[in-house]
Amino acid sequence: MQVLHIQTPLLESTPLSQIVGSEVWLKMEALQPSGSFKLRGIGRACSYHAGRGVQRFISSSGGNAGIAVAYCGRKLGLPVTVVVPLSTPERAIETIKCEQAEVIVSGESWQEAHGHAQSLSGRDRVLIHPFDDPLLWEGHATLIDEVKQSGLRPDAVVLSVGGGGLLCGVLEGLHRNDMADVPVLAVETEGAASLGASLKAGHHLELERITTVATSLGAKKVADKAWEWCGRHEILSLSVSDLEAVDSCLQFAADHRHLVEPACGAALAAVYGQQPFLNDKKTILLVVCGGVGVSFEQLQQWQQDLEKR
Repeated sequence: MQVLHIQTPLLESTPLSQIVGSEVWLKMEALQPSGSFKLRGIGRACSYHAGRGVQRFISSSGGNAGIAVAYCGRKLGLPVTVVVPLSTPERAIETIKCEQAEVIVSGESWQEAHGHAQSLSGRDRVLIHPFDDPLLWEGHATLIDEVKQSGLRPDAVVLSVGGGGLLCGVLEGLHRNDMADVPVLAVETEGAASLGASLKAGHHLELERITTVATSLGAKKVADKAWEWCGRHEILSLSVSDLEAVDSCLQFAADHRHLVEPACGAALAAVYGQQPFLNDKKTILLVVCGGVGVSFEQLQQWQQDLEKR
C-alpha cells in the first residue's frame, strides 16, 4: 500500500517543560500534509481500498478527516465527496475544495452528516469513517512507532479525544511497542466530553448534543473500541473549558509559532494548566494533533467571546 503520511518531528518544548518541570516532547502531527494526524489512518484506509478497485471515496467529517480523505483522493487519482455538518468552519470547507473534492453540507451535527454520507456509499464507492475503523487505528499507531524509533519512552501520553480514533491508534501503538504500562491522559472540551461522561456513568453513553467551539471533537459518542480500551489500559479522562482550549492555542502559537485548532488546544490545556496527573512524570509525550479549520483572528474572536460568558 502507498504510504501517504510523513514522519513528523518529535520536538522537545522548552516553554512547556519549564511550566511542568519535566521534559515535554511534542509529536508534531500538525505538520502532516493535510494538517492533522488524520492522514496517518485515513491514508492507510484510502490506500487499502484503492488497491481493491474502489472508484470514489465518501467522507463524513467536521473538517480534518474530510481534508485528509480529499488529500488522499487527489494523491491516488480518485474522486472524493465529503459531507460536512453546518457547524464546519468555512476555512475547512475551502481547504477540502482546494484538494479538488466535492463538498456537501448536510445536518446540524456530524452524526447527521454521517447518515447522509452513508446513503452515498455503494459497491464501488467506499465510506471512509473519520475515527471508527481498525485500518485507521493501525495507521495512527505509526505515530508511536516513530516515537519508539527515536529512542524516547514517555512516562505519560497526553492527547485530545473526539470520536476516539487517535486514542485507539496511540493505545495500539503503545501495546505493540512494549509501552503498555504508559498511562494516557485523554482530554476533551466540556461541550463534547462523551468519554468523560461514559466513565463517570460507568457505561458507554451518547451525549444529547455538542456545545463546543472545538467542533473537530464533535462526536456524541466515542467508538466502541475506545470505550473497550478503558477497561484494558490506564486512561485518565480530563475535561477543559473552551476558553482554556482557545487560550492554549494562542499561547502555543506564541511559544512555538504553530497554529492549531481548539480540538488540539484541549490537550495543550492539560499541560499549560499543570494538571496534577503530570506532576510525577519525568517525560511527557504531547500529541499536537493539529487542525486547519481555524485562523489566528478566529481564535482571538473566540477568546473575546468566551471571556464575556
